[in-house]
Amino acid sequence: MNLTVLMNAGPWLAVPPDGYGGIETVVATLVPELRRAGVRVVLATVGTSTLEADGYVRPIAEPRFRAVAAPYNQASGVAHAHMCGVVAALRDDPSIDLVHDHLEVVGPAVLMTMGEQAPPSLQTLHWDLRKHADFYSSFDGGGRVAFAAVSRSQLDGAPAALRAQTIGVVPLAVPPPLDIAVERGCHVVVLARITPDKGQDIAARACLRAGVPLVLAGPVAGVDDPIELDRRLAAGDSALEAHPDVRFYVSQVAPLIDGTNVRWIGGVADLEKERLLQSALALLAPIRWPEPGGTAVVEALARGVPVVGTPLGVLPSLVEHGVTGYLGRSEDDLAGFVRQADRIDPAECQAAVANWTPKEMARRYLDLYDNLLRHAGR
Repeated sequence: MNLTVLMNAGPWLAVPPDGYGGIETVVATLVPELRRAGVRVVLATVGTSTLEADGYVRPIAEPRFRAVAAPYNQASGVAHAHMCGVVAALRDDPSIDLVHDHLEVVGPAVLMTMGEQAPPSLQTLHWDLRKHADFYSSFDGGGRVAFAAVSRSQLDGAPAALRAQTIGVVPLAVPPPLDIAVERGCHVVVLARITPDKGQDIAARACLRAGVPLVLAGPVAGVDDPIELDRRLAAGDSALEAHPDVRFYVSQVAPLIDGTNVRWIGGVADLEKERLLQSALALLAPIRWPEPGGTAVVEALARGVPVVGTPLGVLPSLVEHGVTGYLGRSEDDLAGFVRQADRIDPAECQAAVANWTPKEMARRYLDLYDNLLRHAGR
C-alpha cells in the first residue's frame, strides 16, 4: 500500500504509555496493524516514545501530562508547541498523504488553518463532545479535515456541525491478553486515572458496603507512585495541591483507603497490569460522565473479566446486563452487583468483544482514509 500517514499522538504521554494512557494505548495498538498492512507511519509524539514507526516528529522531549489540568495560561503553549513541530514536518515532507490526529481541538484547528499546505486530516474524537461545544459546533473543515467517533453514543451527543463532518464510527480495540497463568481472585479493580469523572469514591463506598476488596490502579495528576504523592504533599508542593484531581483524591478518596479493603497502588503497566486485571473478580466502572470509548472496559471483557458500572456513555453498548456484567445507578445497586460478579460467564465476556481486534480497527480506519482522500481529490 503506497500510503504515508502522520499519526499525531500529541505531547501528553509516551507511546506506548508507561501505565495510564487511553489515547496513547489506542495509537500503540493501531500503528503496528497499519504498518503490517503496508502503510508508512510517521509518529508525532514525545521524545520518550518507544513505539516502532517509519519516522518520528518529536517537538517536545518529555511527556507533559501533568500540565493537562493546569490553568490555561500555564498549559496552553504545550499543545501549540507540539503542533509547530507537526506543521514543520508537513511542510518538509511532501510524501505524507494524510494526518490522523488525536490532539483535542488544537490539532484540527491548526491543520484547518494550513489549508492546502496540509494533507487531508482525520481526527479521532476520544472525548465527551459536550466539552468543546463552541469549537465543534462552529468548526468547518472544508472537506479537508474530517472526524471519526469511537462510539455511536458519543456521536449522538455531538453538535450537528460535527456530526455532518464525521465520516465513520470506529470502536476502540485493545492489545490481546498476555498468555500468563493467573488464578481469579476475590478483588475488584478500577483501572483509570483518579478523577471525579471516574468515580473512585463511589467504587470505594460500594465495595466497602459489599465487603469485597477494591484495588484502585491509576495515577493522580500524573503521579503514579503513592509514596511520591505523599512526599510531595507533605513537602507543601503548592502546584500539586492545587490540581483538581489531587483535591478530589485527598478529600474524597484517601479517607476511604485503609490498605486492606480499599487500596491505591498507583499506576500499573505491562505484566503488573495484566496480572491485576486477569486476576480480578470484576472491573468496576462507576463513571459520572458519558465515557465515549471505554478502553479499560474492552480490556477487561477481552480477558473474560465482567464489568460492573453505571449506564452512561458507551457502557450500555459494551456491557449486557446480566450477561457480561451489570449496570446500576446507585451505590447500593453497584454493591449488590459486585457480589454477583462471579455469576458471569467469562466466555460471554470474551465473545462480546471478539470482533474488537486491532486488525479490524486498522481495516476500518483504512476505509476512512480512502474515503477522505477520494473526497479531497488525492
